[in-house]
Amino acid sequence: MADEEKRAAERAESIDPVVGGSAAPEDITVGKKTDESALSGSEELSTPADAAQSNSDIEKPPFLYTVATQDGDVEAIPDDDPRVKDIPFYVRRIVSFTDDPKLPTITFRYFLLTFLFVAPGAFLSQMSRFRTTFAPYSVFFVQIASSYVGAWLAKVLPAWEIKVPLTRYSFNLNPGPFSVKEHVLVTIAAASGATYNLGYTPISMSEVYLGHQVNPAVAIFFMWAIVWIGYSYAAIARQFLIYDPQFPWFQSLCQTALFETQKKQRENPTALSRKQTRVFFLVLLGVTLWQFLPEYAFPMLGSMAFLCWVAPNNPTANFLGSGFGGVSLLNLSFDWSTISNVGSLFLTPWWTQVIMFCSFVMSCWVLLPAAKWGDIGTWKHQLMSNRFFLENGTRYPLNSLMNDDFTFNEEAYEELGPPYVGTQLLWSMFFDYASYTSAIVWMALFGWSQLKGSLQKLWQRRQAGNKEISQQFNDQLSVLQRSYREVPLWWYIALFLASFITLVTIIATGNLFIPIWTYFVAIATGAIIVTPLGWLYALSNFQLAIGSTNELLYGLMVNSVSGFKNPAGASVYGSIAGDAWYRAQLQLQDQKIGHYMHIPPRAVFFSQVFGSFIGVPINYAVVRWVISTKFDYITGVEEDPTHQWTGQELASSLTLGVQYVLLGPKRLFQIPMFQPVPYGFLAGAIAPVIIYGLHRLFPKLKFKLWNTTIFFSCMANFYGNISTGYVSSFIGGFVVMFWAYRYRYEMWSRWNYILAAAFDAGFNFNMLLIFLFFGAGKVISMPNWWGNDADSVDKCYSLDTS
Repeated sequence: MADEEKRAAERAESIDPVVGGSAAPEDITVGKKTDESALSGSEELSTPADAAQSNSDIEKPPFLYTVATQDGDVEAIPDDDPRVKDIPFYVRRIVSFTDDPKLPTITFRYFLLTFLFVAPGAFLSQMSRFRTTFAPYSVFFVQIASSYVGAWLAKVLPAWEIKVPLTRYSFNLNPGPFSVKEHVLVTIAAASGATYNLGYTPISMSEVYLGHQVNPAVAIFFMWAIVWIGYSYAAIARQFLIYDPQFPWFQSLCQTALFETQKKQRENPTALSRKQTRVFFLVLLGVTLWQFLPEYAFPMLGSMAFLCWVAPNNPTANFLGSGFGGVSLLNLSFDWSTISNVGSLFLTPWWTQVIMFCSFVMSCWVLLPAAKWGDIGTWKHQLMSNRFFLENGTRYPLNSLMNDDFTFNEEAYEELGPPYVGTQLLWSMFFDYASYTSAIVWMALFGWSQLKGSLQKLWQRRQAGNKEISQQFNDQLSVLQRSYREVPLWWYIALFLASFITLVTIIATGNLFIPIWTYFVAIATGAIIVTPLGWLYALSNFQLAIGSTNELLYGLMVNSVSGFKNPAGASVYGSIAGDAWYRAQLQLQDQKIGHYMHIPPRAVFFSQVFGSFIGVPINYAVVRWVISTKFDYITGVEEDPTHQWTGQELASSLTLGVQYVLLGPKRLFQIPMFQPVPYGFLAGAIAPVIIYGLHRLFPKLKFKLWNTTIFFSCMANFYGNISTGYVSSFIGGFVVMFWAYRYRYEMWSRWNYILAAAFDAGFNFNMLLIFLFFGAGKVISMPNWWGNDADSVDKCYSLDTS
């Protein structure tokens, strides 16, 4: 039996390349079920497994997994054990099934590192919103750097016990080695706080364009409140989307893979962990260096337009072939920024990538040529522009429709006439509206069974008097979480009430430009949409863009009453309604990391709130600094010599406000060319019903994968400036998520998520370096040469985008 136990332990180690078999072989006990079902045939099973490896790297069941029992022992169990059988294979290969609840979490080092990494991230991310180019602050940078800084602090800090004055509490400056739980919590806090705040838009717009400065206290509390109301809404969806093992949250899984590799390298280096770490940093370095070519020195690599090479002066070939203003037919990109802009080819499931590529083909290769040379659309100008125009094709002066008192200028509208837009923008608006109703209906049809099952378990748990969500599921990840107290519901309610009262007070006192009743609509729509969109993101790694639906809804409401015609009101409403579900998704994503990494849920919740608590005042300080020092550049009174401080996002938001608040949806949709657009909501509601009917009639054809929400949302993408990257991403996705996943699974499971983290981290490091070297002060442009053609980067010299 000793030999069998040893073989079981070795096999348990070998099948989990990231974290499996963390205990020594002699520490693993094997239950009777394991002895009979797996161990007795271990030698026999090794032969076909070895044979399979000679043909492909795909795994062959059964496997053994190293898990911790409730008694603290370590056991090897087969893959049909109830503790792991419901967990997807690709998740089992990454997460650890053992845990040490005694590891430190919220420590002095945690607070020190959180301040260290949140402050610069909040500053850079907020500053970037006012600039043309930006300095990215990647969560992978925090994840990598905090690991080394934390390990260094564990070596240099004195292990002093510090007593908190006037209390009985104390803490240790250095409670031992830097723990993986501290590492995860620092990264989660940075993900929450080291970012920009959506509330900056109405605050900045009001002062820059409308001459009204929002009170600093009002601004900061508004920015806190819109974040925390989204965090409180996570309570609605977490009952269904966190503990259920069928929801993988692929971005969370990617970060988990890196966390586990870093943990092994710090605590118990193995040959595999050292190799993974070495490969990670080599790929990171390679991507960082490579990106200097397409992003700066050799931009032609971003759009390899073969049709333009063949016929560089042919307008038709140029329009079809160009990736910068054309439709990217037979166009390849070697720029990770355009490839990853489509969606991560390492993380997004293959079926999702197929839908996204089909929408690109329909938009770019079917509809755009049909609109340019066919009879789609009534106005044949400005197909590749997303701005408003006069009938003759010149820019429409939307701001002239606003009087000094923020009322609609009827005389100017009568003189200028209705606005015109390119046909592509019309179908982009149509499908943007369709994606929202589709998300709700799709969830109701295809997700109801899962939602119903979770609701039944929730009801049974309540009936039994057990208040812990971890008791709702019996997989090993949930079992390990039972060691920690769950976040009580009243914490979320308290956070919601604090945000609710803050926003009601601010709006009711007239400090932010919307009627109070529209605020209640905003939080209600957020509550309705948070679960469908979280469900979609958790399963597909596809996050629905905020879009302009919120501004449309606000325009409909505010134009039904008198007053409240300040264009900044649309951004106020959009900030509240958008963050209500968008921030909830991000919180759920990080809570899933906590679930995978066995972090106390209360510590995760605290870190998310604490990170935003630090970040928001820094966000506002940046807004004040930019407006105070760059005001003339942002308003366009003076031209910035570096062409960086343009405030182009603010200008776009102002245009949106004028469009929906002053011009108004009713007047807009009475214009003949805009009349079909609102029917997008109806199309989005009907399409899932049709797909559901086909799914019930032909279940083997997998119509349930034909997700209309993803398709409509991608159809809403605007391809006027950049359409390249889609073919390259689809080819890469086929290799990674189809071929490697199906036929080289062993290799895929070892390296996929490590490579995903390395590519994204390398790209972000490169962008930061380019910003620091060539754009932080005086902009230094790359001299023109064959690979950086001044006339056309992709050699499409006769491109006509009108």
